[in-house]
Amino acid sequence: MVAGRAGGQERAAWLETLIEGFPKRRGKVRDVYDLGDRLVMVATDRISAYDWVLPNGIPDKGRVLTGLSDFWFRELAGVRNHLISTEIDDAGLKLPADARAGLVGRTMVVKKVKIVPFECVVRGYLSGSGWKEYRTRGTVCGEPLPAGLVESQKIAPIFTPATKAETGHDENVPFSFVVGAIGTDLAHALKELSLRVYSHASEVAAARGLILADTKFEFGLDLATNEVVLADEVLTPDSSRYWPADVYKPGGPQPSFDKQFVRDWLDRTDWDKASTPPALPDDVVAKTREKYIQAFEMLVGQPFPWK
Repeated sequence: MVAGRAGGQERAAWLETLIEGFPKRRGKVRDVYDLGDRLVMVATDRISAYDWVLPNGIPDKGRVLTGLSDFWFRELAGVRNHLISTEIDDAGLKLPADARAGLVGRTMVVKKVKIVPFECVVRGYLSGSGWKEYRTRGTVCGEPLPAGLVESQKIAPIFTPATKAETGHDENVPFSFVVGAIGTDLAHALKELSLRVYSHASEVAAARGLILADTKFEFGLDLATNEVVLADEVLTPDSSRYWPADVYKPGGPQPSFDKQFVRDWLDRTDWDKASTPPALPDDVVAKTREKYIQAFEMLVGQPFPWK
């Protein structure tokens, strides 16, 4: 069966799923089921901030993440990826109708791969933690940048890897650390591929009125061929920072289509970021949902599938 819990908004937020009979791993957003030769990844409507999963979710968020990942995997046809299908029936599961309801539109059936234990981050604009580091050290993740840059300024894209964390915060590491951990050839292959995918995705986003400020990729190795495979989600508002191009103005923070709206609200509360976070009010949920769906519609060029 699939269990869903409503978040108290106009449309229910699916915060939890359960497919009986298969091992399950629960991430911050995804529930991943092991079917033996493949995995079923279900994007719930959970949302995390500051390393905490918030008590209530964003309705349809998981469907946005799945739909955009599917769009980008197809757009990046020249890059090998792990996606088999976004149709739950292709998982080979015999599920009753009520069990399928919470999975439709938020499920990816994927090949198993050996995950490389690093987040492959590419930054093309000076923002977020990169801007904070630059202000104090003149570097981004240890990479020196020219003096005199301002917040949100465009920079030559840089590869800034980080360790992967199932819980807690990813830690930035120098490229030399990645080389030492996985070898020169693989490290350079990931760097080159990350920069190439970012460049192409930036062009696609720009043609649709969006700036792709930064993003993070996850890669794995094909279990049969050992080839590099693009895995997990790709170029979604959860893994990427998108800005509207028509109002872009360097020199300060930009309006964005990611969960910065949620972070900003949390920053205005008295939450200490070390204890259970507060529930998001309905207006913040509604506005965040609106931003995710707007990003989907601008990138895909189609209305969001409400059903």
